[in-house]
Amino acid sequence: MPEVTRKAGRKEWTALGVLMLALLLVSMDMSVVYFAVPNITEQLEPSATQQLWMFDAYSFVLASLYITMGSIGDRIGRRKLLMLGALVFGVGSILAAYSQSSEMLIFARIFQAVGGATLEPTAMALLRAMFHDPKERTKAVAIFVGTLGTGVTAGPVLSGLLLAHFWWGSIFLINVPFMIMLLLTAPLLLPESRNPRAGKFDFLGSLFTIVGLFPLIYGIKEIAANGTNSVRLACIAVGVVSLIAFAIRQKASDHPMLDMSLLRRRAVSGAVITKLIGSFALIGFTVFTAQYLQSVQDRTPLNAALWSLVPSVGVAVIQPTTVSFLEKGVRRSSITAGCFAMALGGFAIMTQLSAGSPLWLMLVAMSLQAGGLVSVLGQCTDMLVANVSEEEAGSGTSVLETGSLLGGSLGMALLGSVGAYVYGKDVKEKLPSGLPKEAYHAAPDTLGGAIVAAEKMPGQTGQTVLKVARDAFTHGLNLAAVAAGAVVVLGMIFVTAALRKVPNAPQSDEEHESRVVAQQAPASWQTEVNSPAQAAMWADPGESQAY
Repeated sequence: MPEVTRKAGRKEWTALGVLMLALLLVSMDMSVVYFAVPNITEQLEPSATQQLWMFDAYSFVLASLYITMGSIGDRIGRRKLLMLGALVFGVGSILAAYSQSSEMLIFARIFQAVGGATLEPTAMALLRAMFHDPKERTKAVAIFVGTLGTGVTAGPVLSGLLLAHFWWGSIFLINVPFMIMLLLTAPLLLPESRNPRAGKFDFLGSLFTIVGLFPLIYGIKEIAANGTNSVRLACIAVGVVSLIAFAIRQKASDHPMLDMSLLRRRAVSGAVITKLIGSFALIGFTVFTAQYLQSVQDRTPLNAALWSLVPSVGVAVIQPTTVSFLEKGVRRSSITAGCFAMALGGFAIMTQLSAGSPLWLMLVAMSLQAGGLVSVLGQCTDMLVANVSEEEAGSGTSVLETGSLLGGSLGMALLGSVGAYVYGKDVKEKLPSGLPKEAYHAAPDTLGGAIVAAEKMPGQTGQTVLKVARDAFTHGLNLAAVAAGAVVVLGMIFVTAALRKVPNAPQSDEEHESRVVAQQAPASWQTEVNSPAQAAMWADPGESQAY
């Protein structure tokens, strides 16, 4: 049996567990902050903009650096980059834990993101290098995606447990043991993997991606939150021009950071776009559900975090069911559209929530939303990994995760801006006259600020501020759910139209090479390239002339 189709052994499956540590580091830190918002607000007193950047900075930097880090991993070795990233991530976690100001915490989150940007794409590329058999690779991808969901779910629970006994900085320090474990085990279990044909690192191309993505996201976020002005439009223009320059440079380069031909494959581009849409709705809405459980329903961080585990049951049921449907021959596009429809049902329920709604209603909505969208992300990852070679894995997974983080970042920015606008408007309109000055100053800014201000006011006055603030936040949540639902509908339309011809079955490495060569052949020959042997014949100039 050729080496490319060899079965994975105990070492590979154990090494998969090591890769899961890297994924947990990133995914847990996406959500671990959510339930600490009131604690951080009380001590650091961030403005509404600073509070959003505590979430956004981490995601924006991740999205900006994924392609660069994937390219570096192709050249210096993915295991080496994985370990360097874990070290940087750990140092950033320590800085975040001991932040003394909002600005310092935002800087620490950026530092964390620099390390985190190396972890997920290199882990996925190493997974592609370890698992060559299609069925084993599909199982490994399912575990990988399941771990992502576990990390996002476990983050708030871990946050709640720590906040019940320690100060808020402990939610960042918990990353350090994971980092140490990864650094100790990676050299023993993970293979080194790099692209031998990668060539020199393209510094200018890397600069184009960073200068493209960061100002583009920033400009969109600021326009959504504060309206249009020349500076914000200039940021978007700089971002678009830089990304166009990056694409032109990659097409002209002999050793591109990103092989642009990857995006001409429907399975690859479709996976990236679908994951962007799914991440927008899933990650962008998480901050609302976390604050609703804790600050609107007045639950402790631990209690709210434990209740947030309930939707993971939906994920645990729905995701394996979609894999089963796939194995039975149901079209991937139909499965993915069905998952989007399930999430849409969850958002529909959320549009009807009030501050006094029963807990079970929110839990049902969260279960439908999370189960549907996590399954969408799993389908995207499986589709991409099955349609790239080992050498392409670094570039392919970097683009996929850039799309995911870009979607999540935009979701947090745009949906968060919708909620913030509605909240501030409602509070200003509905706060009665005659309250202490601090109520009019702090309450319209953030829900956390309103709670802190209300606690300093006597009896009924504080209760009045709380009721207005909680009702306003819930109204913002309702309208953000409408916006998220509209995006999910776009996702359903896209996968139904664009992915209906993408095959379900994952490819072996030999089948993959045959398909790629067929896609690159002249159109008149494509029907003739049906096997690895014919693909090799076409690829060799001498043989193709004889053919």
